[in-house]
Parts: sequence; C-alpha cells; structure tokens
Amino acid sequence: MVKHIVLFKLKDEASAEEKLTAMNSFKKAIEALPSKISVIRKIEVGLNINPAEAWSIALYSEFDTLDDVKFYATHPNHLEAGKILADVKESRACVDYEF
Repeated sequence: MVKHIVLFKLKDEASAEEKLTAMNSFKKAIEALPSKISVIRKIEVGLNINPAEAWSIALYSEFDTLDDVKFYATHPNHLEAGKILADVKESRACVDYEF
C-alpha cells in the first residue's frame, strides 16, 4: 500500500474569499473522485483551521501501488479538480511512501 500526502500553500495576495471558495470547491471535487477513479482506496481533504500555519490544504490518500498513484495523478477527473486551485496556489509539497 502507498500513502500519498500533498500539502498546498495558497498565495498571500489572494483574498480570503477567493481562498475559501477555491478550498471548498477543491475539497468537494477531490472527495468525489473515488466514484470516478477506481484505484483510490481512501481519500480526504483537510482545510487548515490554524491561521498561524503556512499550508492551507492537506490531501491524504491511499493506493495499492505507486503505479496507481501515477494513474490517479494523470486521470482527467483529477487534473480537472487540480485546476480549481490554479489561480490561488503558491506551492505544493508531496510525499509518497509505502506502509
């Protein structure tokens, strides 16, 4: 099994309203993916409630193999969900590890 963890930092110059709208839309879109992408074993999106922290969104997911992570990452529905953050995302960090 592979755990896929991604953190997203949003742009400081984006308004609070823009960020919140994008974050909620992204969460909804990502958490709808298991019905569209069969290789997802578990997925959840957490929106940071601590304003003292730099990272705004945490995505946690589980897959059987790294190849499944790659399949998910390039799937059209996943790519479409990722576009939701395009205008407000500053950076992204990712870790994939076996458990």
